[in-house]
Amino acid sequence: MLGSQELADLVQQMVDTMRAAPGVGLAAPQIGIPLRVIVLEDRPEYIAADAAAADKQRLPFEPLVIVNPSLRPLSDEGARFFEGCLSVPGYQALVERYTAVECSGVTPEGQPLTLAAHGWQARILQHEVDHLQGILYVDRMISRSFAARGAGTRLPADVPRPGPCSCCHPIDQVAAAKA
Repeated sequence: MLGSQELADLVQQMVDTMRAAPGVGLAAPQIGIPLRVIVLEDRPEYIAADAAAADKQRLPFEPLVIVNPSLRPLSDEGARFFEGCLSVPGYQALVERYTAVECSGVTPEGQPLTLAAHGWQARILQHEVDHLQGILYVDRMISRSFAARGAGTRLPADVPRPGPCSCCHPIDQVAAAKA
């Protein structure tokens, strides 16, 4: 399958679907394909529309495709920000994630790939790799922050605020809970 026209066609379908949504990432299982393939991209126009882009450390990047990705945190530093998902349209919630991860996998052509991701790109990678493990952001969210998208971000007094946090071990916590 690596290097095949079939995989190239799947990747193009995933990129087209992600952009049409519009979204910043997509995993093959989200479109009914049981393969460990993810695509992600953060476009300048998406970043320009996000008032909190600087706090989230959002920087534009071209489409990135990773087959069989695996992640490891680069530090214990984390942050909580609102996330949404193309699989749960119309809603958002605060999710704690690592602020820096290393992602390893292969390109669609089968070439080894390793990259260090920080800020929003690291968040997108964690979100998409979660899909490959059957985990949605609602499995990780701070439940009292769950709200309709566009309803604003007014939070109950007992809900932690968006931004840096020192309590992030989401990859380890959910993996341990599923074991």
